[in-house]
Amino acid sequence: MKAFVVTSPGTGAVAEVAAPAPAAGQVVVDIARVGICGTDVGMFHSTYNRPGRFPLRLGHEWCGRISEIGDGVDAAWLGRRVTGDTMLGCGQCHLCRSERHYVCENRHEIGVRGWPGALAEKLLVPVSALHRLPDSVTDDMGAMVEPGGNAYRAVAASDARPGSRVLILGPGTIGLLATGFALAAGSEVHVLGITPASLALARGAGAHGVWTGSDLPDLAWDSVINATDDDSMPQFALDRVDPGGRVVFIGSAHKPTTLDAQSFVRKAVTAVGIMGGSHGLRPTIEAYENGSVDPRPLIAATIGLDAVGSVLDGDFPPSAGSGPKFLVDPKGISDAH
Repeated sequence: MKAFVVTSPGTGAVAEVAAPAPAAGQVVVDIARVGICGTDVGMFHSTYNRPGRFPLRLGHEWCGRISEIGDGVDAAWLGRRVTGDTMLGCGQCHLCRSERHYVCENRHEIGVRGWPGALAEKLLVPVSALHRLPDSVTDDMGAMVEPGGNAYRAVAASDARPGSRVLILGPGTIGLLATGFALAAGSEVHVLGITPASLALARGAGAHGVWTGSDLPDLAWDSVINATDDDSMPQFALDRVDPGGRVVFIGSAHKPTTLDAQSFVRKAVTAVGIMGGSHGLRPTIEAYENGSVDPRPLIAATIGLDAVGSVLDGDFPPSAGSGPKFLVDPKGISDAH
């Protein structure tokens, strides 16, 4: 089969690789769409702070249709449209047994850590990681379930609800999806960003206010969600949140950050870190199905495997829209750059 293979920092190409064969409890998915995210960019350029060895097969935001099943897998899975959990815990440790497999020390992460990713025509997946997709959730939407799961968990951790005011830092994919989930929860939602294009997307998503650092109003923020990789933003979030409020950290800076721990005490702030979308995948599918959140306006373009390297390098096709998300059709051919 064809796959995009990263052979060294900043170098990758489409290559012929062995097609996967399912072992017991596994399935093979014919990939329909794959999302490219900041993690992929960081791993491609070796700036991401998780362990990675070359060659790499990236891609952890995906959907497709099951074409093969291994021993012990119910035959009813054949032909199903699915997406799946990126985080594959060992299944044996106390974390996995308490449904915290996403922080299992011995976990694999599809396309990130020890498991070949979905930037390929086919993907091997444990059946236990799968989630079915209803017909109304398109392939484009299906590839957006994984980032949606992260955003859903961040909003749930913020305790967004009718009457609360939420400030979201960063109108990237996660920040914009979080905007949708917070609005669906009935909150007053504001977004802080930098570029006019990204703020326009937040405004189009229904945000009650969109701001830059120079004009952010001094309002009472019940919760602040940091969805940026800016190392100054964690302290900014803590400084801005109202006493007794909640700060959610889902963005990850490229270097260690510092926080004034006494601020947590003096302000009685609850802080939550979000690692992965595992427990948010099913609610995200439901939100996409019922229309309360629509990820499609975030999609800039759909490309073929042949253009993945260029997009990872920041060389976008001229026809790309202003959204932050690029999707890949592994069987498609890209427009010329």
